[in-house]
Amino acid sequence: MPHHSRIDKIVIDVPEADHDEEVGFWQAATGQTMTPFAHYPDYHGALLPGQEIGLLTQRIGEGESRVHLDIHTDDLEAEVARLEGLGARRVRQANGWWVMRDPAGLLFCVIPDTSGALNADNARRWD
Repeated sequence: MPHHSRIDKIVIDVPEADHDEEVGFWQAATGQTMTPFAHYPDYHGALLPGQEIGLLTQRIGEGESRVHLDIHTDDLEAEVARLEGLGARRVRQANGWWVMRDPAGLLFCVIPDTSGALNADNARRWD
């Protein structure tokens, strides 16, 4: 099914003990205020000037710090199926999106974008 997708965010996953320091560091490094998300208090984010991509810190309960990408799409199942066809695999569903692993085992997320904002001007159309 035709749909659009694009890499939308760079996500920095950090354990709770390091989260506030990490938010402060990335605010200073980018010059952008990273505001908390109302519905997801473990996330702080900012758009990067001159880019169509955002930076996000995510407080994780356990595990080591890492970076992952978020792909936004206007058709979640079509995009997940497309990525599976390329060798990705589903890990788990969380909050309405899919956490996946690429062929090398790296995590990334596929997130539905129902705002209608994805189009041929800012995202890739897949037929």
